[in-house]
Amino acid sequence: MNGIAPAVLGFVALVAGAVCLGNALWQLLAQGVRAVCGGLGPWQTGRKDVRIPAVGADEPAELAYWWRQMRVDAVTAGDFGIRVIWKRFVDQWTRRTTANLFRGIRSTGFIERNSFVRMMMWVVAPGTFLGALVGAVLATVVLALTLAVFALLLGLVWLGAAGTALVLRGVERGWVTVRRIRVKCPYPGCYRPVPLAVHRCPGCREPHARLRPGRYGALRHTCSCGQRLGATRLAGRSRLTALCPHCDQVLPNAVGTTRVVHAPLVGGTSSGKTMLMAAMVEGLHAWSRRGELRVEYASTDDRQAANSLNQELAQGTWAHATTGGQPRAFMLTVTRGRRRRLLYLYDPMGESLEDAERVRAQHYLAHTDGVVLVADVLAEPTVRTKLTGADADRATAARPSPQGPWETYQRLAGELSALTGRRGRMSVATVVTKRDVLDQLGSLPVAGARIDTWLTEIGLGGLVRALGHDFKAARYWAVSAHAATGTGPLDSEQRRAAEPVLWLLAASGLRTGALAGPDPAGGGDGGRGGGRTFGGPWIGRPRTEKTEKRYNTA
Repeated sequence: MNGIAPAVLGFVALVAGAVCLGNALWQLLAQGVRAVCGGLGPWQTGRKDVRIPAVGADEPAELAYWWRQMRVDAVTAGDFGIRVIWKRFVDQWTRRTTANLFRGIRSTGFIERNSFVRMMMWVVAPGTFLGALVGAVLATVVLALTLAVFALLLGLVWLGAAGTALVLRGVERGWVTVRRIRVKCPYPGCYRPVPLAVHRCPGCREPHARLRPGRYGALRHTCSCGQRLGATRLAGRSRLTALCPHCDQVLPNAVGTTRVVHAPLVGGTSSGKTMLMAAMVEGLHAWSRRGELRVEYASTDDRQAANSLNQELAQGTWAHATTGGQPRAFMLTVTRGRRRRLLYLYDPMGESLEDAERVRAQHYLAHTDGVVLVADVLAEPTVRTKLTGADADRATAARPSPQGPWETYQRLAGELSALTGRRGRMSVATVVTKRDVLDQLGSLPVAGARIDTWLTEIGLGGLVRALGHDFKAARYWAVSAHAATGTGPLDSEQRRAAEPVLWLLAASGLRTGALAGPDPAGGGDGGRGGGRTFGGPWIGRPRTEKTEKRYNTA
């Protein structure tokens, strides 16, 4: 008896080893590997995989595979492979093979009638079970180690993809920061910063608010309709329709890729702001026709607005007063060489500057890069008192603003500093309007090359001193918008009318300082307190030797 037990145990161990190494281990391992590979794909072909999350309502794009689905697939596939190993062990090796050996049932399903053979089957059964058990354990260990190495590789892939997305986002952020691209909404009632525009899918028109490198993709996002969308500027994001995330209105195509220069035209009612803006726009196009610039309307709406204004000026003498509350920015892209700017010109109602509360409501002023102060000197009481006889009638016919430039500036200055916090770093281009009327007034001194000096002579020295003190740079012009707009405009006057804008653009780094001309005050393109005289034709005033010389050199 003492020798039988070891012999039986030895026989069982021998059978277990044969079953394990000869069949069970490799069979179960192969079945586990096949299960893992099958678990990586869809569980049922043609049907939705329940492991894939539905596209969210806040962002109609599929999450990038590496962000979440790769981990989910790996975990579920590995778990499925190990489950298959033990399920096959229980079903095939325990409930069927081992149980049939104990019952004396052959693999063919027939009951063994030979007693000796049945006895041998009973002796083999424990070894078969033990061998299958060891094979299942070893197959699980081998598969688990393989899955651990696979998980490590997937982790490296995830880190690489996530790192790539972070690097791409950082590069875009750095590029925007270096180029000082700060997008602001141009529409009334909004004017809010746009750190990332909403982009419409060209296929289904769904809005994508997170179209940038991230969890939805490093280079491209996949819309719920299947359309592939570029997540970076280089990948084609700028070709998609962009919307303001706050007011849902369409932004210009250049948004997010071009530095924006905000230039509000500030002046009282009937001071000539609208006509001056039309003259400036026409002047930029005049420079473009000479090949010095490339000027384009930022959107179809801007082109239509410019055409409507030009038709209005061609039909009548005066432009209609600006109405409608806060202004929509009139947008142009101005390119010189390899540099480009998106110019926002604001033409607010004159009434918006009548009191401090209305000025504070002009939220676009918070983004101002440079101010165009529209000075209707005929509205200044100290100037009107100097006019006598026919000059007073001419001034009245010119429809002077009810608010003079000094009063306009006083209402603007404090609120502008509070809104921006950087008034001392801005430039101001002061443009004296209605030059064609001023040239007919004999009661006033003749305006020479130094408009700031001329303003001091007619009683606006306080304004000149305040501008020179409060702003980083100040220059002065005198412009006749009538000579630059309407029927038969003069190309030279158009180009001169654009010079204040070109000077402000030069302050932003666009190389237009040479087009703005030298500063008569000797301060260069950005000198403090300088100016240059630009005007329309000399209407109604006799040409003396002095005025003839000034006209020829203007």
